[in-house]
Amino acid sequence: MTQQRAPFQLGASQILAGSRAVVDIPFGKLYTHTELNIGAHVVHGRQNGPVLLITAALHGDEINGVEICRRLLKVPRLNRLRGTLIVVPIVNTYGFVQQSRYLPDRRDLNRSFPGSEKGSLGSRMAYQFTNSILTKCTHAIDLHTGAIHRANLPQVRASAKDKVALRMAEIFNAPIIIKAASREGTMRGTANNLGIPILLYEAGEALRFDEQAIKIGVRGIVNVMQDLGMLTHAKKGVKTQSLFSKKSSWVRAEHDGIARYYVSLGQTVQQGDLLAHIYSPYSDFEVAITATLAGVVIGRNNLPLVNEGEALFHIAEVSSLEEAEKTLDAISDEVDNAMPLSLTDEYGVV
Repeated sequence: MTQQRAPFQLGASQILAGSRAVVDIPFGKLYTHTELNIGAHVVHGRQNGPVLLITAALHGDEINGVEICRRLLKVPRLNRLRGTLIVVPIVNTYGFVQQSRYLPDRRDLNRSFPGSEKGSLGSRMAYQFTNSILTKCTHAIDLHTGAIHRANLPQVRASAKDKVALRMAEIFNAPIIIKAASREGTMRGTANNLGIPILLYEAGEALRFDEQAIKIGVRGIVNVMQDLGMLTHAKKGVKTQSLFSKKSSWVRAEHDGIARYYVSLGQTVQQGDLLAHIYSPYSDFEVAITATLAGVVIGRNNLPLVNEGEALFHIAEVSSLEEAEKTLDAISDEVDNAMPLSLTDEYGVV
C-alpha cells in the first residue's frame, strides 16, 4: 500500500495530499482597521516533488502576472501534480488596491527584502513573506511587468552563477534570456542568498493586460513544471530556443520635450539607427535619439512627454541580429499556435 504523502503546512493551514486550498496569511491592516491578507493558492500533489512558488504583483500595479496565475490554476493537469505548487497572485495587496507600484509610505516592497520584524511596513511585509512563504519552496518564478508607461518585451532574467535557474530560464522559452545579477533588497536576491533557484519574468506594461505576454507566461511556467517533473510532458514539437543576452543598456532622452517614437518592442536595431525625435512645442528645435548599441529593443517608454535623462529604449545585445529576428518571429508564432483563445486541455481557460 502506498504511503499517504504528509500534509503541506502554510501559515495556520494544513493542506492534505491530493487537494488544494487558498490560505490567507495576515500581513497588516489599513488605518481603518481593515485587515489585508496575502492569499496563497496551494496545490498539494499526491506524489513527492519540488515545491514551486509563483508570485505576482510584488509591485501593486503590475497586473499581467495576476492573470497568468489565474490561467495557470485552471490547467487541468494540476489534478495530477507531483510536488506542491504555491501561487500568490497578489503579493503587494496595498499597492494593488491603490493601483500603485508602492506601499502607502511610498516604499518599494521589492527593495525591502529579506526584511525585518521591527522595520518599516515594507520591511515587515518582506520579513513575513520570506519566513512564511519563500522559505517553504525549492524553486520560484517571480512575475513582473514594465513600470507605468513602460512596456517590456517578454523576457526572463536569471543569475549567471545559478545553473538550475539558467536551466529554468531556457526551458521557460521566453523570447530573450538576460543573465543578470539580482539587486540588493529584492525577493530574487533573497532567494539567491537562500539557495533557492529563481526566475524573473518581465513582460508588458503596468496596469495593462498584454495577451501575448500572458500566453508566454502561462506556457513558460508549464514548461518549467514539466522539466521539474511536476507535470507530465505534453507531446509538442521542438521549440525555438530563446535568445541569450549578457548585456543591456537604456537609451535616454538627451533633451526634454515631446517624443515621436519610430521603433517598437522586439525590433532589432543597429548602432546609430534613428529611434525617436524629441521636439519642442514652442520652437523648431528638434533632436534625434539614436541607438547607442546594436541589439533587440526589449523595453520602451510609451509616454511621449519626456524629461531630460529619461529612459526611452532598453536594448539588449545579442550575438546575431539576423538570427534574433528569426527567433523572435518563430517564438511568437509558436505561442499563438499553441494557445488559441479557447478552452484547451493543455492550458485551461485562456
